Amino acid sequence: MDTHPLFPRHDGHGTTTGSTMDPGMDMGSGSGSDTSGAHSSTMMAVFQTSMATSLYSANWTPNSTGTYAATCIFLIVFAALFRGLLALRSWQEHRWMDRELDRRFVVVDGKAPLAETLSRDSLAKNMTMALSANGVEENVLVVRRPTTHARPWRLSVDPVRAVIDTAIAGVGYLLMLAVMSMNVGYFLSILGGTFVGSLLVGRFIAVSEH
Repeated sequence: MDTHPLFPRHDGHGTTTGSTMDPGMDMGSGSGSDTSGAHSSTMMAVFQTSMATSLYSANWTPNSTGTYAATCIFLIVFAALFRGLLALRSWQEHRWMDRELDRRFVVVDGKAPLAETLSRDSLAKNMTMALSANGVEENVLVVRRPTTHARPWRLSVDPVRAVIDTAIAGVGYLLMLAVMSMNVGYFLSILGGTFVGSLLVGRFIAVSEH
C-alpha cells in the first residue's frame, strides 16, 4: 500500500515540497540582503577626490584641472568673504551700541546747574577737555546709560542689520552645500578661506565680541 502510485508517501511529498520551496526562499533572502547592502553603501557619506564634482548646479562641473582649480579659488574667496561679513556685523553692532550708550553733554558759560546735576550721577565720568564743533570745551561730562531692556527699533539700524544677517545666512548655507558635496578639494578650500579670512579680519570679531 505504501508503494501504490495513487497514494504516494506523505513523507516524500513533504520532502519534495520542502526542497522545492527552500531554494526560492534562499534566493529571496539573498536578493534582499544584496539590495539592503547596496542601499546602505549608497547612503554612506564618504569623501571623494573626483574633479568632476558639480557645485551648486549641473552646469558648474569642472571638466579640467584649470576649472577645478578656479572653483577651489572661488571657494577660498567665498569662505574669506563669510568671515568678513561676520566682522562687519560685529563692527556695526559695536558702533550702534556706542551710539546708544554714549551721551555727551558739554557745559558752557551760564549752564552750571546742568553740570551740577550731572555730577551727582554716579555713572557720569568727568573729562577735563573735549573737542566739539565749537572748539575745545572744558568741564565735559560723558554719561554712559545702562540698558536693561531691548533696544528700540530704528530705521537707520535694523534694516541694515537684517541685510547683513541675510547675507551671512546665504553665504553660510552655500558654503555648507559645498562641504556636503564631499569633495576633498572643496572642503580644504573652504578651510583655507576661513583661515585667510580670520587672519585678515578676525581681530575685529574678537574686539567686538569683548
